[in-house]
Amino acid sequence: MRKPIVAIVGCPNVGKSTLFNRLIGRRLAIVSEVPGTTRDRLYGDAEWNGVPFTLIDTGGFDPASSDDLLQRVRAQVQVAIEEADVILFVVDGKGGLTANDEEVAHLLRRSAKPVIVAVNKTESLARRLQAVDFYRLGLGPPYSISALHGAGTGDLLDEVVRAFPPAEEEEEDEAIHIAIVGRPNVGKSSLLNRILGQERVIVSEEPGTTRDAIDTRIEVDGRPVVLIDTAGLRRRARVQTGLEQYSVIRALRAIDRSDVALLLIEAPEGPTRQDAHIAQYIVEQGRSLVLAVNKWDVIEKDSRTMQEYSQWTYRQLPFLDYVPLLFISAKTGQRVEKVLPTALGVQEERLIRIPTGELNRLVREWLFRHAPPSKGGRRLKVFYATQAAVDPPTFVFFVNNPRLVDPSYSRYLENRLREVYSFVGTPLRFRFRPRSRQSL
Repeated sequence: MRKPIVAIVGCPNVGKSTLFNRLIGRRLAIVSEVPGTTRDRLYGDAEWNGVPFTLIDTGGFDPASSDDLLQRVRAQVQVAIEEADVILFVVDGKGGLTANDEEVAHLLRRSAKPVIVAVNKTESLARRLQAVDFYRLGLGPPYSISALHGAGTGDLLDEVVRAFPPAEEEEEDEAIHIAIVGRPNVGKSSLLNRILGQERVIVSEEPGTTRDAIDTRIEVDGRPVVLIDTAGLRRRARVQTGLEQYSVIRALRAIDRSDVALLLIEAPEGPTRQDAHIAQYIVEQGRSLVLAVNKWDVIEKDSRTMQEYSQWTYRQLPFLDYVPLLFISAKTGQRVEKVLPTALGVQEERLIRIPTGELNRLVREWLFRHAPPSKGGRRLKVFYATQAAVDPPTFVFFVNNPRLVDPSYSRYLENRLREVYSFVGTPLRFRFRPRSRQSL
């Protein structure tokens, strides 16, 4: 079941990024007094009263900017509006209602999406009383909040969650869902067309829940596969600088519906920060991943080019060192025949289950080779381990105190596990729980 998407929109310097950080519970967005600080598309997972959702932080809408910049910003805001389930419109309670706010409100009213007005910077009683002026926007009751201190955010989130569309029950589908994702113009459509041209076993084309995406159902060696195409990230006629940072919104929806994500990287440019953003989201959602470097045909090569490019890519994306890397050309068909077999192989790795006895034998060996860390005179003790789930593989370690587990030791355990069971392309989830029992 996909998570609802909430887009935070508003004019520059109203506190959008501060509110974003407050709602996701960590400092991810850059906060500055300088208008326009939010350059990259930022998204994060949030939850309220047991309801998870994805929060999008957008750049500031400034109608006073130059015509060219205004056009780009309007396009950015419009993409966020179209893709979100709920719009959180942040205004400045300190500065009061402005003409710019009214222009943004005009766009939002036309969207027919649920819009919730958050009047930020209303720490004082006087400002809270003045917040009623924002009723004039015609978007419903304004909510007085302080993003900096957290005041009023609970009531705001209650309203956000109430505005979510009803959850749709997903039908059982045994097909393996593979999402083709990546930045605009990296060759997603070309790759899909090349794959379909080779497979020649198209069963149907049906609309997906992602806007402008098409789910294409095929069979590969007798196994049903659904390819989720996100080629609708940007129409060529609407390509504009600045929209790229918002294109990831549609990719998020496709990733949420996938088992395996195929992330395309453009060979001449290499992995970018946007690629890293998308890859991080894939990992956080527990989806498996294949990296495909497209347009490899335009790279000048010698006998070491592929090896050196691989090393460079993994240095740029060190958290993906377990992910397979393919060098392809959707244009010429080079190595495209390896894409689906690699993705299906990665899917099989998601389903590996390690017997409990075997897992605990391995854990004893790892503990002997590298003693657990200690903090404040207390040493971590691992009593027992079990694999709690597959798809993705999830392991539970029962320990004396979960607070004694530092990230480096968790990474050590993961590396040792991958030496025996590679889990290629598949993220692993480790859980540490307290338990008092005789040690291993």
